[in-house]
Amino acid sequence: MLSNQVLHKTVQNIHNVTGFECSVWDVQGNCIVTTREKAKELQKEIEIFLEYTDAETKGSILGNRGLFLVSDGEEPVYVLALRGDQAALRVVGGLGAGQLEGLITAYKERMDKNRFIQNLILDNMLLVDIYNQAKKMRIPVEQRRAVFLIEPKNEGDNLVLETMRGLYATGNKDFVTAVDERHIILVKALEVTEDYATLNHIARVLVDTLNMEAMVSVRVAFSTIAGELKDVSRSYKEAQMALEVGRVFYADKNVLAYNELGIGRLIHQLPPSLCGMFLNEVFEHGGEEHFEEEELTTVYTFFDNNLNISETARQLYIHRNTLVYRLEKIQKRTGLDVRVFEDALTFKIAMMVADHMKNIV
Repeated sequence: MLSNQVLHKTVQNIHNVTGFECSVWDVQGNCIVTTREKAKELQKEIEIFLEYTDAETKGSILGNRGLFLVSDGEEPVYVLALRGDQAALRVVGGLGAGQLEGLITAYKERMDKNRFIQNLILDNMLLVDIYNQAKKMRIPVEQRRAVFLIEPKNEGDNLVLETMRGLYATGNKDFVTAVDERHIILVKALEVTEDYATLNHIARVLVDTLNMEAMVSVRVAFSTIAGELKDVSRSYKEAQMALEVGRVFYADKNVLAYNELGIGRLIHQLPPSLCGMFLNEVFEHGGEEHFEEEELTTVYTFFDNNLNISETARQLYIHRNTLVYRLEKIQKRTGLDVRVFEDALTFKIAMMVADHMKNIV
């Protein structure tokens, strides 16, 4: 029910405050966490306690040892075992068992909200169910929100999810969840004054924080702003598309905004058949696959410098005649003179379409 980490922290807190030795057992008589090595010698006592104790009795004290039942409603879940001052055993045991039961309740509420947000994101709910469950869980319906999709560069970085939950998964406004093993989702509530510049700042803070706190490199994509809870599913799809487009066309960026994808979003939505026809018009015989790395670096640097030959040659540390030779070489192969704006634009779009085709094959 509760993670071993939570149980370990709880028993350590009890031990630090009271000085009592403390352990938690499951209802099969297995020791889960303990503050002392010899706690396992209690196994027989635990089994007897579970056999004869009911929900009303709750606890048993024998000398300086006490056993206390921890329940989830009417169902026994754990046994809290304490060793310490006999006079204080019942009070400490009652408080400890109560704390564990409170943690169980909080965990269940969080899991209910987590399932609700997951179903909402995946568009698995009717509109009436969204409103009814949101009201039951006291989640605001008319609240401005945006979806952030975090993608660790190394799959399986569970620390990212835990770090994100520590930062945002509190209250009824912000939610952190995951629907696959590759991505973490943050549904972030926004104030009226917060705009897309704020979203971009939040995304950059996430990249920096996860790099420092979790020691993980991530990419973050975010959606447009949704006005109501029912629109969160659409926002999730937008953040998904931003990541997909960024992976193909903007690999050097670690923050991607759906409303700033430019021509990449347009190309991403083109059907493969249309892309193939366009490439055949621009590059005969699949010429887009035969450019050398040096040629592509040259032409992209040329584009970055607004078709300025002198500045491009300076940045590449080559003579301008060498640069002109490389550009003319591309012209002979493709028929496109990238020194002319229209041909440069055609070449740029064609290479983006080629990258898109490689990604969908």
